[in-house]
Amino acid sequence: MSSRQIAPRIGMSVRTVERWLAAGGEPEHRRPPARSVLMDPFQEYLEGRWQEGQRNGLHLWSEIKRRGFAGSRATVYRWTAARQHCSSTAPTNARWRPPSRRNCAWLLSEDTTLLDEQTEQFLGHLYDCAPELLKAGDLARRFAALIRGDDDAGLEQWIEDATDSELASLAAGIGRDIAAVRAAITQPWSTSPVEGQINRLKTIKRQMYGRAGYPLLRNRLLAAA
Repeated sequence: MSSRQIAPRIGMSVRTVERWLAAGGEPEHRRPPARSVLMDPFQEYLEGRWQEGQRNGLHLWSEIKRRGFAGSRATVYRWTAARQHCSSTAPTNARWRPPSRRNCAWLLSEDTTLLDEQTEQFLGHLYDCAPELLKAGDLARRFAALIRGDDDAGLEQWIEDATDSELASLAAGIGRDIAAVRAAITQPWSTSPVEGQINRLKTIKRQMYGRAGYPLLRNRLLAAA
């Protein structure tokens, strides 16, 4: 049956049916687990203290604060709450749920030292089945390190290495606009203030533009500035 024949039978739009067929199934909406970058250097220490029996969030926060932690107590409280929930609700024989395609893409760029044992085993099996993803993951981590640093010396080599990989389209796009990418790595400037102003303009527009018009939108934006 065609998409137009399927849509009315299942009560969906034709476009939705087309997207599902193109994707090979229903959309996957699971997101990567939320985590704090500030906590990463202290995960091993916190896990060790947790295994020793220390479950007090305030006490744990005080300990890692003396070790250089710059985050708030709430960040540690969320970690202890999540850790407690994991310990109390997950049975030891629970079946591990494989990550979605979106999560797999996210895991490829993650530092392997931050992954749990089951995820590492899953990625090992994934790399055995699709060796090209191992290279893609390495390239993704290298590019993330380039962007987060301030030295663009390895950018051209990265583009060359990525040309024959799963990230070839990304490499081609970076090559076309390499000057801007170099500036993003080496310069301290950011478009964040501009993006903030654009976001504020969009918020005001959604509030009243349909019921008023451009003159009022302009006056509200200029008055706030």
